[in-house]
Formats: sequence, C-alpha cells, structure tokens
Amino acid sequence: QVQLVESGGGLVQAGDSLRLSCAASGPTVSSYAMGWFRQAPGKEREFVAAVSWSGGSTYYNRDLEARFTISRDNAKNTVYLQMNSLRPEDTALYYCAAGPYLDLSAQSYDYWGQGTPVTVSS
Repeated sequence: QVQLVESGGGLVQAGDSLRLSCAASGPTVSSYAMGWFRQAPGKEREFVAAVSWSGGSTYYNRDLEARFTISRDNAKNTVYLQMNSLRPEDTALYYCAAGPYLDLSAQSYDYWGQGTPVTVSS
C-alpha cells in the first residue's frame, strides 16, 4: 500500500523557516490527496494543510495559511510544507497523510507517516 516518509524537521529558533518533505510511494500514490497534520504534547491532532495530487486544489488551516504553504512535485511523488516565521507554538510532531479526498479531518486519511519533529525555541 501507500507508504509515507516525512523529513526536514528539526530544532529552529523563532522567526526561522523550515521545509518539510513527504515522500510517497505505492502503486496508486497519485490517486491520493495528501495532508499535513501536527500534534503537540497533550494536544489533539490538528489539521495544517492538504493538497490534491491530480487537481491542484489546496486547503489550509486558516490560522496557519499566512505562514505555511503546501506544494507538490508530482514527478518525485513528494509533498512539501514550507513553514515561515515559525513560532514556539508551532512546536509539534508533523505528520504526512494520504487519503481519498481533501479533508480537514484526520479520520478521513488512510495512510500516515511516522512524523517528523519540529521544535521552535524562543
């Protein structure tokens, strides 16, 4: 089935930028919408952004849209999350997910990566 591997997380200072990558593989990977979620300690999983592989449609968490951008490289089967002007409250484990359609709910996604940690210090 679909396999997802996130990378690009790390420890940064407030105001820095970071680009996360999600490499997708599988026999029908191009049929899936891709989403980014994050989860901080003690918090519920939060929707960040999503993109359709074929249609180019995107959805954003409105609280993050001004600073975060989701994009894709279909030739590489890779989805990116560009994060600018990072804040300490952005600290979380960031997950890549694949599902049948664009959706804001984590329950709609069938496949998940292991997550990549992002820590933003003051």
